[in-house]
This record gives sequence, C-alpha cells and structure tokens, in this order.
Amino acid sequence: MEPDTLLGLAALALVSYLLGTAPFGLIVSRAMGLGDPRQIGSGNIGATNVLRTGSKTAGGLTLLLDALKGLVPVLAGRAIFAEGGAELAGLSAFLGHLFPVWLRFRGGKGVATFFGVLFGLAWPLGLLTACIWIAAAWATRMSSAAALAASALAPVAGIFLAPAGAVSLLALLAILIWVRHRANISRIIAGREPKIGGAGKEAEP
Repeated sequence: MEPDTLLGLAALALVSYLLGTAPFGLIVSRAMGLGDPRQIGSGNIGATNVLRTGSKTAGGLTLLLDALKGLVPVLAGRAIFAEGGAELAGLSAFLGHLFPVWLRFRGGKGVATFFGVLFGLAWPLGLLTACIWIAAAWATRMSSAAALAASALAPVAGIFLAPAGAVSLLALLAILIWVRHRANISRIIAGREPKIGGAGKEAEP
C-alpha cells in the first residue's frame, strides 16, 4: 500500500473518530436549557437518558445526531476509499462515540451510532435491523433487550445484505454493544430491568 494511501486512511480514521466523539446528548440538552444528562437517570449521554429530561424533542434530536455520526463517516469513507474506507470510518466513529476523549472516554452505549453505520454500509440492512429493534422493543418493553437483539442479528443479516467484508465489522460492533450493556444484561436476567417508559436505568443509545 502506498504511503499516501496509508496517510489518507489514518486521516480518515482520526476524523471519523473525532466526529464520533461529539457529545450531542450533552450539547443538545445544554442548548435547550435542560441541564447535564450525566446528572440524571443512568448518567449516560445517549438519547434514552436525554429523553429523561422530559423533552421528546431533545431525545429525538440526540438520536438523529448520534446516528448521523455513524452514517456520514461511512458515506465519506466509501467515496474516498471504497468499501474498505467505509468500514474503517464506521468503526472509528463508533469507537469515538463509545470512548470520547473529551469525556474521559466515557461515552454512550453505541446503539444509535450503530444504526447510522448500518444504514451507511447497506440501507436494507439498516432498515431490517431497525424493524428487529422495534419488534423486540414491542415484545419485551425494554430498550436494552431490543438493542441486544438487533445488534446480535445484524451480523447474520449482514451475510445476505451487506458487503462481504462488512460482516466481521458488524460482529465486532455487536460484541462491543453487548459489552457496554453488561449491566443491563445482569438486570434482565434478574428480572429488574426497567420497562420502556418506566423509571430507573435503561440502555442508552
């Protein structure tokens, strides 16, 4: 691989990571006068916890912006370096959301950004995975369970719907989502995970 190509890929990874670190949940909440979402609920900066401020607008806007953090880098990476660039950019942005340098590497749980990456890699895969999330959320009334189900099935669906090289990436992202939801998994097993719309701690996008 040419040095210029390596430098370009490194720059793509860095820019994608930095975009992923943008704490939109914190930015949106403060801009709307809702305070710091890290001081309420689970203390997470994801859309679910922002929703606990009482503003559906803030929660929805955070969800959209966090998803765009995954979508935009993937599309840019593909335009510059084809599918390899798309996958590198998606991984970098996802890691940026999970481990933002500005917040001492304490970010969200990655679900919204994960969906953004999926739609960027292959929109039919993103659409199918979103439907899985909705179905699981309806069946369990738990956003964490829905996130776990959708992320687990995404690599399987990706075998048929995503570029061949993306399946390994999807599996890695799914593993990271499960690791970030380990406390939720423990509560689900114990029967103590809060339902959607209820009080307490839930999974954060």
